[in-house]
Amino acid sequence: MNQANAAQADSPMIEIAGLNKWYGDFHVLRDIDLTVARGERIVICGPSGSGKSTLIRCINHLEEHQEGRIVVNGVPMTRDVKRIEQIRRHVGMVFQHFNLFPHLSVLDNCCISQTWVQKKPRAEAQRTAKEILERVQIADQAHKYPGQLSGGQQQRVAIARALCMQPEVMLFDEPTSALDPEMIKEVLDVMVELAREGMTMLCVTHEMGFAKTVADRVIFMDQGQIIEQAPPERFFNDPQSERTQLFLSQILGH
Repeated sequence: MNQANAAQADSPMIEIAGLNKWYGDFHVLRDIDLTVARGERIVICGPSGSGKSTLIRCINHLEEHQEGRIVVNGVPMTRDVKRIEQIRRHVGMVFQHFNLFPHLSVLDNCCISQTWVQKKPRAEAQRTAKEILERVQIADQAHKYPGQLSGGQQQRVAIARALCMQPEVMLFDEPTSALDPEMIKEVLDVMVELAREGMTMLCVTHEMGFAKTVADRVIFMDQGQIIEQAPPERFFNDPQSERTQLFLSQILGH
């Protein structure tokens, strides 16, 4: 490994400093500072409207922040389109509502970004897509359309589509909240496997069992601020903030 590569390997995957965002007069993110190491798995939780989803959407410029600094894989975020595209090449995102193209097959949903954005030949894109669909255990559905799949299957396709771009970071925005309870486990199992493989992950979720299983750090947000952050054992067993304690008592039922 040369010096430049070694320096990059030691540098954070994501650096956020002094991040502020408003929607009109509503101050949705307030002075957020967050550093994410390479391979770190972070779960972000908090009440509805606390800014969790907005925070991760700022990381790939789906939301534009007004103040502060975001650096992803050594690339500072600016309004420059080429810079934004450069960052997005490193960042995969999975949404609450799948966002699959209904008129394309599962295989084509996984190929389209590879051929359009990465300019891969179709045969190569299909090879990659089939490998990733195998990895998320849905290869047998490759020629079906999204409408023919269950919600859990569609979300696994959405994860596969993001992985086909070979990202270095995966962002999950409440990936199980639109699923029926019996379908949640199949999606979480895929995410647990990704975590075991060392993928850098930021996941907004209320699935506290998932947080306990895979997170290196759990972050609690409220009213646009990071209130508390700690390794899972400390976060769940010894929360320091009264707001965190109240949230956990409501969500865990004790």
